[in-house]
Amino acid sequence: MCSIKVNLNNTTQIDRYKKLIQFIDKNFKEEINIEKIEAISHYSYRNINRIFQALHNETIGKYIKRIRLEKAAEYLKYSEEQVSDIAINIGFSDVASFGKAFRKKFNCSPISFRKSTKNIQTKSQQVLKRLQQKPLLHTIEILPEFDVLYLEHKGSHQNLKAIEKTWDRFIQYCDNKQLIFDESIFFSEIIDDNEITDDLQCRTNVAIILKKPLSFVPKGLFQVKPHASQKYVKFVHKGTNEQLLDTYNHIYSSWMIDIQLEFEDKPTLEFYVNHHEEIPKSDLITEIYIPVK
Repeated sequence: MCSIKVNLNNTTQIDRYKKLIQFIDKNFKEEINIEKIEAISHYSYRNINRIFQALHNETIGKYIKRIRLEKAAEYLKYSEEQVSDIAINIGFSDVASFGKAFRKKFNCSPISFRKSTKNIQTKSQQVLKRLQQKPLLHTIEILPEFDVLYLEHKGSHQNLKAIEKTWDRFIQYCDNKQLIFDESIFFSEIIDDNEITDDLQCRTNVAIILKKPLSFVPKGLFQVKPHASQKYVKFVHKGTNEQLLDTYNHIYSSWMIDIQLEFEDKPTLEFYVNHHEEIPKSDLITEIYIPVK
């Protein structure tokens, strides 16, 4: 049987894959048919699907269906939208087909999933009150538009060693391309919710804000994109990266009650203010930006 071998030195295959994945991530809630995929990738569907599966470990169809359902789970967890509205919003034609697909993915109905997440939030809030922990201080900020160079990491957000390896690779690339300056700003985009997405599929983009347009075209899986202006709730975490999960749990346990702002369908950002080897881990500062409407 004929097959396509994919390697990072084949710039045509990689560039067409990158173009397709960016298109899908931006438009997955809409109908994406074979004709659109072939027009974007300039390959036959059969061939681009093989390339996609080799690089992404799943077919195009399975990827689109999975991220739709995971996005639906995020809406159920963080919003008060009706189940029927969520189903239509993420690209399902009717509630029945959405409910069937959701049960197959999460082993429960959308309503049961929402109830369980709300119960967890309520219990967490009660624990915080018993411990007399005050809500975290926060500010509302609007970040301007900027361009970024980034590299995608796939894996659990809690696997810090694996993420660190991706950062090492990324920083080495930026250093080789002379993109690092004293005022350089590094950050992460947390795309998936680790409680919803399987560990192997969780995406985190490690990134740097570009001072000016690149004079070269990034090769391999390094990519450039504009980051649109967005409103955020900003929290400040002081301490080790291992303690970040506690801060996130604190944030989300009081999300609806204390902040009373609606979650926006955009990645969470982490800016690393003073993450240098000479800084004690207990003094590390991480700014967490939660997108809101």
